[in-house]
Parts: sequence; C-alpha cells; structure tokens
Amino acid sequence: MDYAEISEKLVKILDLRYEPVAVKVIKKGEAIPEGYNIPEKNIRHCQSIMRARKGESLVVTADKHACVVGGSSLGILETPDKVAAGEFHKNLGMFDSAEAAAEMIAQRPTFEPGSRIATVVSPLKDAKVEPDVVILVDRPETVYWIVPASTFYKGGRIGFSTAAFQATCADTTILPTLSGEINLSLGCYGCRRSTDIEVDEMLVGIPFGKIEEIVSALEKIYDGPMQKARQK
Repeated sequence: MDYAEISEKLVKILDLRYEPVAVKVIKKGEAIPEGYNIPEKNIRHCQSIMRARKGESLVVTADKHACVVGGSSLGILETPDKVAAGEFHKNLGMFDSAEAAAEMIAQRPTFEPGSRIATVVSPLKDAKVEPDVVILVDRPETVYWIVPASTFYKGGRIGFSTAAFQATCADTTILPTLSGEINLSLGCYGCRRSTDIEVDEMLVGIPFGKIEEIVSALEKIYDGPMQKARQK
C-alpha cells in the first residue's frame, strides 16, 4: 500500500477527525527532503504535529525548534543544564522538587544527542519520505482501536509509557521508533498549553513498520466487533 492508501483506510475505518501524521526525524548525514515548508516562526514539535494533522507539510531544522525540551530529546538540540537538573520543570509548578523533575528527564526516551538535524512532518497521504512513525490525534474511543489491531495477530497486552510532559516528542515519536511498538499518550502540559489539541483528544504513535499490519487487522474487525461496539 502507498501512503495515500494507508491514510485513506485509517481515516475511513477509524472515522478520524484529522489526517494521520507522518513523522520523520532526519539523521545527521541524511539529506533533508524537498517539498516541505519551513515555518516562518520557530515552532515546537507538538505544534508541528497539530498543524500537520490539518494539512501542513513542514520541515523543522534545529534553528526552528522552539522547545529545547523536545528538541533535545529528539537529538537535535543540546539539553540545557536547567532542564537536566529539573529546575525548568520545577519552576512550572508541575513537580514538588527539582529532583523529581530531573528524574523525569533522566528517564525520558531520547535519540543520541547531536544525532539528528531536523524533523519533517506532514499528512501521511502527502509524505515524500518514509516516516519513522505515524501519529494519530483523536478521541479515546478512536485511538482505542489501535490496541486490538496491534494484538490481533499475536495476542498479548499493550503497555504504554508517558509522563507529565513530552507527549508528541518522547511518547509518540521517539519511543515507538526505538521500541518498534505503539505507544499511547494522554497528552501533556506542553501540548495542552501550546497547541489546539482538544480536551477530549489523546495520541498514539505507530511505528511505520507496523502500519500495514495494523491496517490489515482494522479491516478484519471493522464490520464485526467495531460496528457492534459503535452502534450500541
């Protein structure tokens, strides 16, 4: 299946509010693909995802990443000392101590510092390079169906890892890329403060290597279990 076909199937089967978002984090030494727009102003990774779900195709280089927390976890920027020490997040009022905030930073999934140079995001149907992950932003019921689709062929259970911060970068871009498994996120303080994500929306990051398997499973459960659950 090509990107447009995969996207069309996801939108139709899941009844998505927005376009599935293709995310590629460009490694050092790789060429930055053409056909993506450079944002006029600096932008956070979460903001780029929310804009891509509504149709924009963007390339965000190091000098355009507005969030050092996200940019550093993505391997594009250096982690500032205040972030590593927990002072930054403690000062936001989300942790009792700098030590607690520092522990969150210490445990976050990251790409190797300096190993990446840019992010490219777009609607999946418009992707010009193979994505690392596909991110869906939607209602919990919609996102839920990715779970049975992920376990349809092999069974088991799905665990997910999240924190108070970094829903789009750590939770749904980096972790699925590193683990090869889907990861769910309820959103985070940063994206809920800085983007137009709705109060009833959450996210899931799907490794691109699993996307065709998930679409295949969704097609098999669409007419039966999904319709029964949705038409109660």
